[in-house]
Amino acid sequence: MNSPFSLAGKNILVTGASSGIGQAIALALSHNGAKVAITGRNKERLTATYECLSKNETHLITTADLNQKDEIDKLSEAMPILDGVVFCAGAIEYIPAKQITVESFNFIMDINFKSQIMLYKALHNKRKFAKKSSLVFISSISAQTATPATLVYAASKAAIVTSVRVLASELSKLKIRVNSISPGLVKTPLLENQGVEKEKFAENEVRYPLGLCEVEDVANAAIFLLSDASKKITGTDIVVDGGYLLKQ
Repeated sequence: MNSPFSLAGKNILVTGASSGIGQAIALALSHNGAKVAITGRNKERLTATYECLSKNETHLITTADLNQKDEIDKLSEAMPILDGVVFCAGAIEYIPAKQITVESFNFIMDINFKSQIMLYKALHNKRKFAKKSSLVFISSISAQTATPATLVYAASKAAIVTSVRVLASELSKLKIRVNSISPGLVKTPLLENQGVEKEKFAENEVRYPLGLCEVEDVANAAIFLLSDASKKITGTDIVVDGGYLLKQ
């Protein structure tokens, strides 16, 4: 009997697959039977991800900057008919509200929100979504908390959650599902590049009843939402936070 969690035979695109959560999701999907198409801006790191994908299927790799319309068009044109997409490209900057500039505001909103929606639009208009496909956006619990210096980042992730509900409503007539995942603090190279030290993680870990999340925890949630096991779930945000919000 086939498992409802199986991704065998499904074509799935993962953005932001060169590192962190996106990389973990791409690897997990490939090892659960999916044919994975990966994209990211850094060719070297993206290639490293590609080389770790399961060798049981033929996968695709395309370097693209999703802030560039022509590259979004090129990427979407190169895609096969997709059974799923994970919109995971993103960036984070810690900036107190009084120090926000137009440039820093646009930088985060463009990467975390605008580029994801414009890629969705390009794929939809090129009719790249299979019937009963599943779209998964990566948000963050920052959209529900009030962490200092995250105003723009939190706003970009809140915009994702709200957009997911609208898209789910629009696409339900096509039997296309749209959901999001909101992870808590996950130790990834993205956060390490922002200077988050080991002491900071240790300080935060006590706020997570079940402990800090691993990238694999987010990947497992993505597998669920992309599989037939969640075929009646749409317009939902799944929180993967180790119980952090219970303390709020």
